Amino acid sequence: MSDLNNIGLEKAESKELAGKLNELLANYSIFYQNTRGYHWNIKGDDFFELHVKFEELYNDLLVKIDEVAERILTLDHSPNHRYSGYIEKSEIPESSQVSNGKTAVREILEAFKAIITLQREILELSDEAGDEGTNALMSDYIREQEKEVWMYSSYVDDK
Repeated sequence: MSDLNNIGLEKAESKELAGKLNELLANYSIFYQNTRGYHWNIKGDDFFELHVKFEELYNDLLVKIDEVAERILTLDHSPNHRYSGYIEKSEIPESSQVSNGKTAVREILEAFKAIITLQREILELSDEAGDEGTNALMSDYIREQEKEVWMYSSYVDDK
């Protein structure tokens, strides 16, 4: 029993999961800040529509940031909280000031691709570890974000 943490998961597997969740936390944090920038700086014909849509997105990302950090704590590890660390670990780059709607949406789609790919890795690890809590969280995020990708992709479809 000494190899198990407080929620009955193998300590070594929990440590690996917490590390991947900290990578996800870094990506979410950079994605969040980028989206705030899109919200603040958007200009043009689609200003009203995109300004609201970007606010919805960054509010959702803020909730997910908190949930991921709390999951790391539940696994008996510490969530990273420094932006310098986020920048090092994130696959999502910091965005420059973006005021063009289609450019912002294309960057959002790239961010979702990185996030969903990482969440699929975490889903596989959590399944192997028998970690239903992390598994359910990742599964819910993926399902929700796949729909978001479809919607944002429809916006930039120039066909």
